[in-house]
Amino acid sequence: MKMGIHPKIGITGLPRSGKSAVLAKVLEMLEDERRREIDARGGSGFDTDIIGGLRTEPISENSERVGYKLIDINTEEEGVMAHKSIETRLRVLGYGIDTEELERVAVPAIEHARDYSEVIVIDEIGKFTVESEEFVNTVRSALEVDKPTLLALHKKSRHPLLQDIRRRDDARILEVTPVNRALLPYKIHKLMRETY
Repeated sequence: MKMGIHPKIGITGLPRSGKSAVLAKVLEMLEDERRREIDARGGSGFDTDIIGGLRTEPISENSERVGYKLIDINTEEEGVMAHKSIETRLRVLGYGIDTEELERVAVPAIEHARDYSEVIVIDEIGKFTVESEEFVNTVRSALEVDKPTLLALHKKSRHPLLQDIRRRDDARILEVTPVNRALLPYKIHKLMRETY
């Protein structure tokens, strides 16, 4: 497998460890820095998005987690990929999985990032998202592009996609813990800046 110079950084950790918060902080730092560089050069427009891809957010009702939604970073398009009230035979951890919504939002978001963004973000590759073959194939195609890539990875999944990401020579897998949660975004930012 051909490896590029840009790192594929996987953020992993136990559920609710703060993976998404770490990822969001890194993205904010990269975007702020890139905008300062553009402003310093006279603020000319640019052809690519700085960051593209996919974010996930929990859906809560009465302080109970009842589902997860996907958000396209560029278009803000949203879709509910998993919810306790979704009636389907495909259930994971008590949540019904809507692969059509997953594919409607996630696939175009990742393809756009792969083709047009400076940094690819995929939050999250885990038990819900790997239920879609189309999602898995789209992630694989994005990993073949030599761009800095940030991935939130389910810690315990043994799915072949996650196994392959962990084995890549250009992958750095970093675990979020209560001890390193505050400093980890700075470490990841530094790793990305070395090539970006």
